[in-house]
Parts: sequence; structure tokens; C-alpha cells
Amino acid sequence: MPEVPLMTGFPSDPELRVTLVNWQDPPFNRWAFQHMRELIPTQRIPVGHGPARPLVPAITMLDPAAVAVQRSDARVSTLADLLVETWTDAVVVLHDGQLVYEHYFGAMTPDTVHLMMSVTKSVVGCVAGVLVGRGQLDPDQIVDWYVPEVAGSGYSGARVRDLLDMRTGVLFREEYTNPDAEVRIMERYMGWRPGLSPGYTGGMCSFLASMTAVSHHGGPFVYRSADTDMLGWVCERASGVRMADLISTSIWQRVGAEREAEITCDGVGSAIHDGGMSATARDVARFGQMLLDDGYVAGVPVVPSRWLIQSRTIDPDIRGAFAASSSEASLSGGWYRNQFWFVPGPFGDLQVCLGIHGQMVVVDRATRTVSVKMSSWPSAQSSAVLVDTIRAFAATGRYLAGLAGPGHDRNGLTGPIGVVEGRERGHG
Repeated sequence: MPEVPLMTGFPSDPELRVTLVNWQDPPFNRWAFQHMRELIPTQRIPVGHGPARPLVPAITMLDPAAVAVQRSDARVSTLADLLVETWTDAVVVLHDGQLVYEHYFGAMTPDTVHLMMSVTKSVVGCVAGVLVGRGQLDPDQIVDWYVPEVAGSGYSGARVRDLLDMRTGVLFREEYTNPDAEVRIMERYMGWRPGLSPGYTGGMCSFLASMTAVSHHGGPFVYRSADTDMLGWVCERASGVRMADLISTSIWQRVGAEREAEITCDGVGSAIHDGGMSATARDVARFGQMLLDDGYVAGVPVVPSRWLIQSRTIDPDIRGAFAASSSEASLSGGWYRNQFWFVPGPFGDLQVCLGIHGQMVVVDRATRTVSVKMSSWPSAQSSAVLVDTIRAFAATGRYLAGLAGPGHDRNGLTGPIGVVEGRERGHG
């Protein structure tokens, strides 16, 4: 008997309904991630009236079955296998600026916007970079100066730089399986879970202003989604423009996006800066290509190159902050800066934008490759699937560039993610 699609019927049967209670759980999340505006209030991110940046197909397209991948369980499989096995909704790969692979699974199409989760953080980080370049935002200024409402809270005295690199001392547990963790409590203020929002006075900003600190600011890296929400609030105050419009005018229109994006908002209209953006896979690839091209699109600057170079240039302080974190175990040798992850690769460091449930952008400067994956993982996190996917995209880049990893062959078998000397280490 064929499976009945979710959210069908007038109204749909209770067991087929996607709601605020179940939308992040399988199998409901696959539908939900492609229909966020039907679940949670959203704000439009217009593309403007300019032409979309063309994604020109390469003469020879990539065969994902030809890319060999060394999996974390010691299996050797292929990119094609990995995509099928890891709940993929969409994948787009660019090489030298050309489209070499694009595929959609289930109901996903090239025109479907998909929730980006924390890939949103990297977009917000770029907005901050634009504001810094314009002189509207000072990374060394304290947060209270921009947002007096948090004076006396855990964020009091933190610098904008601490928000950018997630090095505040605020108490925030990013424990997705713990309903009492701050990340889940914040979702109730945001309207992502039943409870406080949309009617709760103050929304997400009220939650941020109530937070406490447990250590000094500027210490070890600790992944805190709340730091990005605080950063977004600071950017809005510094510019006098709400985040949806900041993204539209400073990033989305300028990368040549083809389709309107959107971002969820809470009950008082505050955008969810840490993970609320939805966009098409093709437009996310355009964003990734802009990162690869040092902030330029068709020779026109979008994000200051200096900002992106600073992000990917490691130094002892930023590396030490990451080494002291729990993320070091799975992404050994990496670091986090300006809302981007960086992971050592065989020929250079990989710039990575990550979101839970398998949202990912991998920018491989050494092979001139941008890989985008949108997914519906059944769980929020999986270290094995994450590492396998990064390995697969690194192997894809090497395959496309005709390179072999150290000690490996043309098909790009890759060993464990680990400390490998990258091209940006120690210089800018």
C-alpha cells in the first residue's frame, strides 16, 4: 500500500498533520523544512529587480557514483551512496563557478525553499561583516552600547567580537535532546515550540535580556545559538534596519539570488537570526560561491574580502579557544570565527556553514568547489554523518580538480578529519 503524503486531506488526518509539536521530528521534518511559512510566521527576503546570477552547467557533469568516500565506519562507499543514506533533500555542487551536479529527492524541487537552520548564522555573520566595512558596527564595542536592554544581563560587558566567535560567558546549553536546555526554552520564546510565543511579551529579545553569565567573556569557544541571536539584535540596532531587509539588500540581492528567501520571526516580529532562514539550494550555492570568490560577485564586492580573510586565517588565540571546546573531538584542528566553521582538509582548510538535521555548505578553496546539502536527518546531530559528509565533499572537490589526497588515489579517498596544514594558516 503506497504511503499517504503528510498534510493531505481537508483537513488532513491527525496522524498526517505537521504541527509545532512534531515538526522537528521524523518523518514530519522532511515536509516541515520545506513549508516553514505554513507553520511559523515568516518575513520575506526579496531578491530585488536585478538579474539572477546564472549557474552555468559544466560541459561534463559530475557522476556521484565515481567519487569514492572513506566512511567513518571504515567502509568505502561513494558520494551517491552517501546522499541516499543521509536523508538528503537537495544537493548542488559548483566547480570553478560552474554547476557540475544538482539533484533533488522526494518532493523537493529547484524552486523549493528549505530551512537552512544554522547555515543562517553564516549569513548573519556576513551581514555583520558588511556593517563593519561600512563603519556602522565596531567588533570591539561592548554589546550594551548597542542594546542597553541587556545591561545587567549575562551579555553585559561582552564585546561584539565575543558574539561573532561564540566566546561569551553566557549560560546556554545547546542540548537538543534536553527539553529543559536553554536552546529548547528559547524556541518557546521564538515560537518554534508550543508554549510562550507568539503571544508572549518580548519574544526572543526578552529571553536574551534574561540570560545569566557563568564565566568571563572572551574565553573558550562554546557553541551558543543565543550568541547569534544577540548578534542579530546588535546588527539591527547598529543599522536601524530589520534583519530580513539587511539580508535582502546587503547579501541576497547582491549574490544574484534567483528566488525570494524567508526567515521565521517570533510573536513580536523579531527574526530568528540563529537558524530561521529558508532558501533554495541553488541560491545557497550562489552564497557559497561568493565566499569562495573572496566576497565578490562578477567583480563587485559584496562582503569585504578583509572580513572573509580574517575569518579563515587561524591564530593561536582562536585555535586555542576551539581546542578547549567539545567540538574538537569531531572536528579536530578546526576553529570557529565570524559565524563560520573551519576544518582542516588534505590541501587546505575547508570553510563550512553548518545547521542541525544536515544543512551544510562546504567551500573548498584548494579545489575551487562549493557543495551544498539540504537534509532531513531524523536527529538534530550525528557526528558520524557530519564527518562522512565533509569527507565526501572534500573527496568530490579533489575528484573534480584531478587531485589525490596525501597517500590516496584519484578517486579522493580521505582519511579522518584532522590537523593538516592549511593554506591560510598563519598569514592573511
